[in-house]
Amino acid sequence: MAIRYFALIAGAVFALIGLLGFVPGINVEGPPNAPPVTVSSFYGHLLGLFPVNVVHNLVHLAIGAWGIFAYSRGIWSSRMFARGLTILYVILGVMGLIPNFNTVFGLVPLYGHDVWLHLLTAAIAAYFGFFHRPGVRDHVEDRAEHLARGH
Repeated sequence: MAIRYFALIAGAVFALIGLLGFVPGINVEGPPNAPPVTVSSFYGHLLGLFPVNVVHNLVHLAIGAWGIFAYSRGIWSSRMFARGLTILYVILGVMGLIPNFNTVFGLVPLYGHDVWLHLLTAAIAAYFGFFHRPGVRDHVEDRAEHLARGH
């Protein structure tokens, strides 16, 4: 069940972060030397640390929904969520290190503290997506829940 709980918790956290990006006072104006973006709606730094804008917030909400949906579908879907999150966040972490890519051509800010956070997220997701092996009990519980839903 650990893989499923990872998907649920990650989904809930991403959804919460996506929502917080729209809250004034939590999403504060960034430093004056912050890279410019063409999509400046809700552009700021979440908690004063992590650069976000409306596109970034919507992506967080979508990933949150994906994680919660994966949890509801079982171990296999949760593992695929973790693997997809790993690949996506490694790419985003690396992009955050490269000028011109660190704002995805002005669409989504990925620089600063986002880089290490994206790479840390990728490392945790990689564990659940590629290395963690569910036990027999996990598979039995997953199958029982699947049958109870009528699938």
